[in-house]
Amino acid sequence: MFDIKWIRDNPEALDDGLRRRGEAPCAAELLDLDEKRRGLQTTLQEARQRRNDASREIGAAKKNGEDAGALMDEVASLKERISALEEEERTTGEALEARLAGLPNIPDPEVPVGEDESANQLVRSHDAPPVFPFTPRDHTAIGEALGLMDFERAARMSGARFNVLRGALARMERALAQFMLDLHTEHFGYEEVNPPALVRDNALYGTGQLPKFAEDLFQTTDGRWLIPTAEVPLANLHAEEILDADDLPRRYAAMTWCFRSEAGAAGKDTRGMIRQHQFNKVELVSITHPDRSAEELERMTGCAETVLQRLGIPYRVMMLSTGDMGFAARRTYDIEVWLPGAETYREISSCSNTGDFQARRMNSRFRPGGEKGTRTVHTLNGSGVAVGRALIAVLENYQQSDGSVIVPQVLQPYMGGTEVITPHV
Repeated sequence: MFDIKWIRDNPEALDDGLRRRGEAPCAAELLDLDEKRRGLQTTLQEARQRRNDASREIGAAKKNGEDAGALMDEVASLKERISALEEEERTTGEALEARLAGLPNIPDPEVPVGEDESANQLVRSHDAPPVFPFTPRDHTAIGEALGLMDFERAARMSGARFNVLRGALARMERALAQFMLDLHTEHFGYEEVNPPALVRDNALYGTGQLPKFAEDLFQTTDGRWLIPTAEVPLANLHAEEILDADDLPRRYAAMTWCFRSEAGAAGKDTRGMIRQHQFNKVELVSITHPDRSAEELERMTGCAETVLQRLGIPYRVMMLSTGDMGFAARRTYDIEVWLPGAETYREISSCSNTGDFQARRMNSRFRPGGEKGTRTVHTLNGSGVAVGRALIAVLENYQQSDGSVIVPQVLQPYMGGTEVITPHV
């Protein structure tokens, strides 16, 4: 969310950033609303002052035995006018706040301009895709042939876009999550958190999912929301708080269930585990000093890459274009893994620097050493990585011609020493 004071000083920068995102410029509209609200506030202040003065004059007139009728009529009229002005000021302020809340973050100057993923830029790639002496199958065929992946029973219970994992595949999914959490906490210094999976409106507003993307979420009957990612509770850990500069950066990691309605994905990835309503993800969140958020994004992306390097899975890193970035992001790297069964790269992690965009919505600040006042922190988030998609990548990259799947060496200690998953009898 933008600071209206910044927009007053930088209207061209706002409009230019919105144009790069394919959005209509709106600085003039926002400044008109801001001017109207400030004018109403001034008028209100003057009316309230006059009401107070007139009230004192009434008291003095009565004390002196003078007629105070005209003054009393003026006060009554002022009360009505003040009430009307307060309502107008409130509705104008709400209109301005709603307009500001609906604006996406403006992109970093280095972000490529484009309408969609076709304008994304390759940053680097790691390892060449494997060559198989047989025709590789996709994860659905592999999992069902193993007898450990069941979409039919899941659909009977829950409908489309759900899955049941059993036996060694259920254990492998758990092993992947444990491996990632151990790596991020023990090697990279993230603090593990077990946050709520249900949050209130303000938490989703803070990270930018509300109000614009409500249809992508699941809401409970009591008004709470199922989290679409652990980014929401992790970023909100310091909402409405003032941190000390010495406490930055704060780095958090969590493995949670994530829930998404996939409202905008009708007909996309309907087969398999790529796009589900419920999935596991290890999420990374950093809360940093504004001067160091750019380097923190590079660090976070490197942490997510290390997961895939240790699993031995080929991947590439893409910088997302202005038309493909998320609503709150100012710069995003997508990490895409190679899936032999589909013969393509698919996203497994998205690491974003949101700058002060989320922090302003959450009122998360810090107190700089030796300075007066406070400043807004910067927040970053990234998948470290999506557990279900990591399982997909392992199945497809480690498959063998007989239908078995080699367990990556780094996962074997988490799976009781199991080296190969064979078809379930």
